[in-house]
Amino acid sequence: MKFEVSSTALLSRLQSISKVIASKNSLPILDSFLFDLDGELLTITASDAETRLVTSVEVMNTEGTGLFAVSSKILLDPLKELPEQPLRFEINDENLEIFIHFENGKYNFIGQKGDTYPQQKPLGDNNISLTLDAHTLLNGISRSLFATAEDELRPVMNGIYFDIHNEDITFVASDGHKLVRLRNSSVKSPERAAFILPKKPANLLRNILAKEGEPVLIRFDENNAYINCSNFEMVCRLIEGRYPNYNSVIPQENPYKVTIDRLSFLTALKRVSVFSNPASSLVKLHLNENQMIVSAQDIDFSTSAEEKIVCQFAGIELKIGFKATYLIEILSNISSDEVLLELADPSRAGLIIPTENEPNEDLLMLLMPMMLND
Repeated sequence: MKFEVSSTALLSRLQSISKVIASKNSLPILDSFLFDLDGELLTITASDAETRLVTSVEVMNTEGTGLFAVSSKILLDPLKELPEQPLRFEINDENLEIFIHFENGKYNFIGQKGDTYPQQKPLGDNNISLTLDAHTLLNGISRSLFATAEDELRPVMNGIYFDIHNEDITFVASDGHKLVRLRNSSVKSPERAAFILPKKPANLLRNILAKEGEPVLIRFDENNAYINCSNFEMVCRLIEGRYPNYNSVIPQENPYKVTIDRLSFLTALKRVSVFSNPASSLVKLHLNENQMIVSAQDIDFSTSAEEKIVCQFAGIELKIGFKATYLIEILSNISSDEVLLELADPSRAGLIIPTENEPNEDLLMLLMPMMLND
């Protein structure tokens, strides 16, 4: 086999899919990229047995066709240091000895047989298809990924729940302390369906979708999902199990409503939380008419801080505590200039809602409070 390819085109494709390769693999061949040469198209696959990413790059001056695998480390590290130039690959079909010729030299190493690379199972006959705009999918993943759990006892919480209805799609993530629910009404589905996308493929998709503009096709059954973009195909194993009823934990009656500038609130929290107890990261919000006092203290080291922020609030006095790191994460994942805090009492979950949503979107974030000592 022989072919020529641009070094930067090959490197950008390899870097995009290399993140799927695990540091420790059950099968040694999963440390490698799988190359499939067919005509003037080179298809490249990377996998960790649970998730696989497939991409392709156009090549020139080809001779022969076939499958071979190449160690990811051997290819990636030297290519990162090469300037843009054509690379000529020559592969001995008998012993899989590979030569890569370039302007100032050549690399020589042994590849592996491609037919031992694990193949992906096809979807079942009852699979469901869904087409989404790349930006819609990217937004859904980006806004909710931070709220997923790391829970070995409840694996369903370790991913993003796609709740698909006829009129909309809802992205949900929760770790039991915080919850994100993003509803998008631009996506219509002929049938009711749902699946849970694990954290690793969600992270990989987020990186890929940032460069995509074309609509994304998702096909899934109870076990696997095939996600097709213009330059990539991802196949991943889904998390099996029933996701909890997320709507039941969202409090409906919230008499305290606070409108506050998001950035002022966020920066004040970042400053004040430095003085909180590192173990609890507790900050206290003290609400009075049109004013919020954000305070924190660490009794062990006799440190404390408080800041006043102007807000729109016209209720009776309220004190409530939250974990600062969670509240900072939530506010960092909202793009609106102002946010609305809906609170009931110091023991019930608080809602954080953007005052202005993006078109077709309805975003809600929930955070459980922490007990105050006073």
